[in-house]
Amino acid sequence: MDLKRVVITGGPSTGKTSVIENLEKIGFPCVHELIRSMTSLEKNEDNAGDFLVNPIVSVKDPKKFNQSLLDGRIKQYTDTEDVAGEIVFFDRGIPDVHAYMNCFGQTYTKEFEKPCYTYRYEQILLMPPWKEIHVVDNERFESFEEAERVYEHLKSTYEHVGYPITIVPKGSIEERTNFILKLLNLD
Repeated sequence: MDLKRVVITGGPSTGKTSVIENLEKIGFPCVHELIRSMTSLEKNEDNAGDFLVNPIVSVKDPKKFNQSLLDGRIKQYTDTEDVAGEIVFFDRGIPDVHAYMNCFGQTYTKEFEKPCYTYRYEQILLMPPWKEIHVVDNERFESFEEAERVYEHLKSTYEHVGYPITIVPKGSIEERTNFILKLLNLD
C-alpha cells in the first residue's frame, strides 16, 4: 500500500499545530513545521534585524531563507518514504513556501516552483483564519489581517498547483481531529 501524505495548513494562529500534535498523540506519524526553528536561528544571528513581519521577508537574505525552507520541506517529504503505516500528516507542505512568497510580493522562477509538481500530497486540509485564537509571539508576527491574506494565498497557491482543498471547520482540537479522521476514513 502506498503512503498517503496529508498536509494540514493555514495561516498563523488557526490551530493547525495543535491538531497535528493531537494526531501524533493518538498515534499517527506527523512531520512538524520548520519555520519556527529557522526563525529562531535567524533571530539569534548577530546580524539579524528586527522581525516586524513574517520571517520570509524579515531575514537579511530572504532568497536564501526561502530556498532553505523549500529544501527543508522537500527533505521532510522524502524522509517520509520509509514511514511505516498508511498515512503521515505534515504541518505545512511545499507549496506553503510559494504561498507566503506570493502573499508578501516576492518573486520566484518556474524552477523554484517545480517541487510543487514533483512532490505531491494526497490531501490538503486548510484551516481558516480564526480571530478568537489568533496570537502574536516570538516566531509568529502576522496581524490577524495578514493571517487572512496568508489564508487566501495558501488557498490560491494550492489550487494553482492542482490541488483540491478541504476546509477544516472551526471547533475544538478534538472536533477538528475527528473531522479529519472521518474525512480520511481513519475513525
